[in-house]
Amino acid sequence: MANPKRKISRSKRDMRRANWFDDMKATQLVKCDHCGEQKMPHRVCPSCGYYNGKSVFIPKNA
Repeated sequence: MANPKRKISRSKRDMRRANWFDDMKATQLVKCDHCGEQKMPHRVCPSCGYYNGKSVFIPKNA
């Protein structure tokens, strides 16, 4: 099994990890089927509380 030849310094390790969060910020937004608002995919719509055609919760602002 392959092993690292040298220890990875904290600086190198942290530089590598610092760029991971940039991928997480670039999420796609989709239109809610029920109300038409923008929401994250595969999540409950925060404005109407619907997911997959079913009411999951009643939002406070409604």
